Amino acid sequence: MYDFKEVVKQFEQRLQQQSTFPQSPDNLYEPCRYLLALGAKRVRPALCVMGNELFGEIGEDTWHVATGIELFHNFTLIHDDIMDKAPLRRGNATVHAKYGLTAGILCGDVMCIQAYVQIAKAKKSLPELLQLFNTTAIEVCEGQQLDMDFESRSDVSIDEYINMIALKTSVLLACGLKMGAILGGASGANADKLYEFGKNVGIAFQLQDDYLDAFGDSEKLGKQNGGDIKANKKTYLLIKALQHANQLQHTAINALIDRDDEAKIPAMLSLYSNTGADEACREAVNYYSDLAFANLAEIDVPEERKKPLFELASYLLQRDK
Repeated sequence: MYDFKEVVKQFEQRLQQQSTFPQSPDNLYEPCRYLLALGAKRVRPALCVMGNELFGEIGEDTWHVATGIELFHNFTLIHDDIMDKAPLRRGNATVHAKYGLTAGILCGDVMCIQAYVQIAKAKKSLPELLQLFNTTAIEVCEGQQLDMDFESRSDVSIDEYINMIALKTSVLLACGLKMGAILGGASGANADKLYEFGKNVGIAFQLQDDYLDAFGDSEKLGKQNGGDIKANKKTYLLIKALQHANQLQHTAINALIDRDDEAKIPAMLSLYSNTGADEACREAVNYYSDLAFANLAEIDVPEERKKPLFELASYLLQRDK
C-alpha cells in the first residue's frame, strides 16, 4: 500500500511524461502548462489512486482518471480566479493576470475538455465513471454559483453554507475516491461509504480553513490572518456570529462589514469569540471529522488497507491551529 507522498510522487512523474497539451497554438496551451507546473498538492488525483488501491491493484485506467480529475480541478481554479478577480494563485500570478482574460477563459475551457479526454481512456466501467463525473462537475458549478450568490445576501443559513462548501469543494474529493473504488472493484456499498468519507473530510477541511484563516498561526500558515474578514466572505464563523449575536453585537458586526481599516480584523475576531462562533466552528470541524472516520471504519476491507487514507485524513484535519 502506498502512502500519500508516494502516490503524489508517482502521479507527478506520469503527469510530466504525458503530452497532455500540444505546443501549438502556444497562446492556448502555454497557460495550461504554466498552471499545472505551479506546485499543487495533488490531493484529488492522489485520492483517486488511493481509493483504487483500497480495493485492488492500481491499473492504468486509474492514472488516466486521476489525471482527468486534476485537470478538471485546475479548470475550476482558472475560472474561479477570473470570477473573483484574483491576482495570485499559489503565490504566483493567476492565469488571466499573466496571460489575459481571453487566454484564461479558453485555457480553462480546453483544460475541462482534456479532463474528459483523459477519463475516456478508461477501459473499465466507463459509463459508470462518466455518470458520476458528470454529476460531480455540475455540482461543482452549482457550488460556485451559490458562493457568488451568497456575496450579496445577508440571510445565509448554516445549512445553506454547508451545502455550498460540500458542492464547491467536497464532492470532487468524494468523486475521486469513488471513481478509484469503482476501478478497484469495490462493491456498491463500499464505494458509497468511501464517497461519504471523502465528502465529510472535505466539509471538515473547509470549516477548519475558515477557522484557521481567522485564528490560525500566520507564520505556520504562510499568510496573514483575517483574509476572509477583510473580503467580507460568508464563512461559517460570520454566519454563526450573526446567528448568536445579541442586538448590540449584531449592529457591531454589520458596521464592521462596511469598514476597511486595520482595526476591522481584530474587532471582528473579538466578536467571533464573544458570540461563541469560534467554538461552534471547532465543534463543527470535529463533527464532520468524526463522521468521516466513521464512514471509513464501516468500509468492509482489512483495517491495514485503510491506513494510508486514515493517515491522510488525520493530516489534513489536524493542521496547526
